[in-house]
Amino acid sequence: MAKSYKIAVMPGDGTGPEVTAEAVKVLKVAADKFKFKVNLTNFDFGGERYKKTGETLPDSAIEELRKFDAILLGAIGHPDVKPGILEKGILLKARFELDQYINLRPVRLYPGVETPIKGKGPEQIDFVVVRENSGDAYTGTGGITMKGTPSEVAVQSAVYSRFQVDRCLKYAFEYAKKNGKKARGKGENNTLALCGKTNVLTFIYDLWERAFHEMGDKQYPSIKREYYHVDATCMWFVKNPEWFDVIVTGNLFGDIITDLGAMIQGGMGIAAGGNINPEGVSMFEPIGGSAPKYTGKGVINPLAAICAAQMMLEHLGEEKAGKKIEDSVKYMTANKLKSLAAGKMGYSTSQVGDLVAEKVAE
Repeated sequence: MAKSYKIAVMPGDGTGPEVTAEAVKVLKVAADKFKFKVNLTNFDFGGERYKKTGETLPDSAIEELRKFDAILLGAIGHPDVKPGILEKGILLKARFELDQYINLRPVRLYPGVETPIKGKGPEQIDFVVVRENSGDAYTGTGGITMKGTPSEVAVQSAVYSRFQVDRCLKYAFEYAKKNGKKARGKGENNTLALCGKTNVLTFIYDLWERAFHEMGDKQYPSIKREYYHVDATCMWFVKNPEWFDVIVTGNLFGDIITDLGAMIQGGMGIAAGGNINPEGVSMFEPIGGSAPKYTGKGVINPLAAICAAQMMLEHLGEEKAGKKIEDSVKYMTANKLKSLAAGKMGYSTSQVGDLVAEKVAE
């Protein structure tokens, strides 16, 4: 009997519905080819719903989303809604309430895609960032006193527990063991690097570093370990991206370095990520925003959304289907698209989706 997966689809705002439609198109073709089923349920959470009802993501929706195998998200962000309302009320609430404590961000340059780094190609830009997704400065711990006065004080604390650090490191070590460069036949070692700031953030990253080496020594002695300060990581992303394999880091630093990673892999039009709960419901999305200025024009690049669907399938165990989608995207970037930029691809949004779907079906 064919496996069946319940997928919640949240197209969201701006161009989100357009790119999500193409991801769903490819997802259905992959399911047909590889003999599994996807049962899709759409949810309208986003800016338009908020404008009409004042709702972002109600508690009842969280409980409903727990019943799905995965969530496919388009984009969140509306020009008529104050920044922060939708992001906190939908994205962060989903991540925290569903305990999606890992943000997984592959940084891979596909053939035919331009990178701003001179002399580097797909062989050099091929690594993954594992970002802790539940703690740090994003928990909202802190506040403001004497607001609006010359003596105003703002405090926002970065907070981590050993439990949060350990479970993130566990995921990162396991990921490096299974998907590191040696495992993929591209290097001599599977390497996990901790990105931190131990020379200044001497409490939080002392915790991270001690836990990192304790776990490595006891449970993963075969995995090579490295450490990089976050500022050095940013420099070496640009100078020597080939040094990296799998990187693990906290929430704030992960937020920063993954955007830099998106640029060196060719931009937001190709970057996808997953918000992972290994024991629960995970959510996959293109990294780029809602791009409202392109809404309805049919010119936005859907490849990042398609790659998000690919990551979702791999997470669900449909690795052959995921690889077929990724190979089809690589074929597109190498042989079809003139550019990843909106309006410059040489094809419309739906045409790109059609071409990827046709390649997946072969």
